[in-house]
Amino acid sequence: MSAVSSISSGPSERFSVRVGALAVAGVLHLPPSPRAPCVVACHGLGASKDSDKYLLLGRMLPEAGLALARFDFRGAGESGGSYRDATIATRVADLEAVLEHLAAHPALSGRFGLLGSSLGGFVALHAAHRRRAQAPYVVVTWNAPAALRDLEAREMSEATGLGPALVAEVRAGEHAEAPTGVSHLLVIQGAADEVVPPAHGQALYARAREPRALHWILGADHRLSDMGHRMDAVERSRGWMTKHLREGEPR
Repeated sequence: MSAVSSISSGPSERFSVRVGALAVAGVLHLPPSPRAPCVVACHGLGASKDSDKYLLLGRMLPEAGLALARFDFRGAGESGGSYRDATIATRVADLEAVLEHLAAHPALSGRFGLLGSSLGGFVALHAAHRRRAQAPYVVVTWNAPAALRDLEAREMSEATGLGPALVAEVRAGEHAEAPTGVSHLLVIQGAADEVVPPAHGQALYARAREPRALHWILGADHRLSDMGHRMDAVERSRGWMTKHLREGEPR
């Protein structure tokens, strides 16, 4: 069980969740409507909850009546720990601790979506797969890998966020592949992604169960650095989350 604390600041709240001996820091953006579904954003390697993409989601999702929670995995941003010790397993544990905290929040409905960019999408898929025997999470991935086989070829440093524990985990065959059978999945893939080859997006779609969708963004790079491409991803994600998180709600 994780210990938690929250600090309110108007339409958003800072929170801190303890996972073991370390703190995971996050921010929850709330819409005006009460009992809202919540989307939890998962950042990738070398990023943080304060990256531009997540700040944009924190503005745009509440406009659609969805809460948005962004947080730092251990070893990144304001959270405790070192990037050297972070693995897929520790990231899944961080995400599950954040979800446990938010499940008790009085302003939220208890329905959750996961939105992950790059490795954050890979982590979101593993968390959703662990949840598959219960009510499924709605999931959106942005340029997420289907496998981590080439990870060892990348530079290990604090700037890249890639540490020896993650490389060792993948080398041992643990969490080296994205899971199969995740439903309610929207895969968003940049057709010009220079980091995660576009074939990974097709593979993620092929492994998913219905309902599922694959959206290509022509000309988009890995970071969705073009604002038009980024807005396309945000609007598609918002539509998918709104549709599936609000299914069955009274009108």
